Amino acid sequence: MSQPAPSDWMRHLRPEALHQLFEHLPGTLFFAKNTVGEIMLGNRAFVERCGYPSLDKLAGRTDAEIFPPHMAAKYREDDLEVMRTERPMLQIVELFPSRHGEPEWFITDKLPLFDEAGRVVGVCGIVRSYEGSRRALQPYLDLAPVADYIKAHSGEPISVRELARMAGLSVRQFERKFFETFHTTPKHYLMRLRVLLACDELLETRRTITEIALAAGFCDHSAFARHFRKHMGVSPREYRDEYRGGNSAARTSGDALRRPTSNTQHPTSNIQ
Repeated sequence: MSQPAPSDWMRHLRPEALHQLFEHLPGTLFFAKNTVGEIMLGNRAFVERCGYPSLDKLAGRTDAEIFPPHMAAKYREDDLEVMRTERPMLQIVELFPSRHGEPEWFITDKLPLFDEAGRVVGVCGIVRSYEGSRRALQPYLDLAPVADYIKAHSGEPISVRELARMAGLSVRQFERKFFETFHTTPKHYLMRLRVLLACDELLETRRTITEIALAAGFCDHSAFARHFRKHMGVSPREYRDEYRGGNSAARTSGDALRRPTSNTQHPTSNIQ
């Protein structure tokens, strides 16, 4: 039986079903407009930011009916450029009214919308608060040197005290901030990283499983196999046999998502 083209299934999707995804992204405004600039879709956050109680009340209106003239003109100019070039405009830093109607800096990404014949039928995009995005990223930026160090030295013993010193925090403060940022402990983070790096070794090299285990920082084959199965759901040998020859990066990432692990586990590791 012939298989449908990969994009065929999308023809049966209702657009409103897709935009529901954006209802669950905190701090993100989503919109879609037709070629004449009428708003056709928007998540609840966007609708409320525009000052309307529901999408039904907002749909069909243009930026010129909602925003100050200088803002509306800029939005329309960018929309026309996206549709003319058929290329996205990303990371646009621009003014957008805050909840209180005051201009605030936001980051906007706009993409063209096409019909089945490949014709441009509009533009869609997401808007995020510049300050909000910076605040959301800041905890990760604060711990980036620590995360980089753990990755570079994943096969070696690592001291939590040393990591805390790098972050300029006490051990207790560091462990609390690390968990709040990565939703796991430093020990579990290291163990997970070792397993994922070992996945690449299993697929990319002909090294024995014991050699890979020792290089990854495990004390022996048995400990490696135990933790590998805990994280990946299969043994190292089963993983190698099943996925060898494919795209290792994609396989590893796919398995990491397909087999999530509990954040409350505290496996033995070389973090002291």
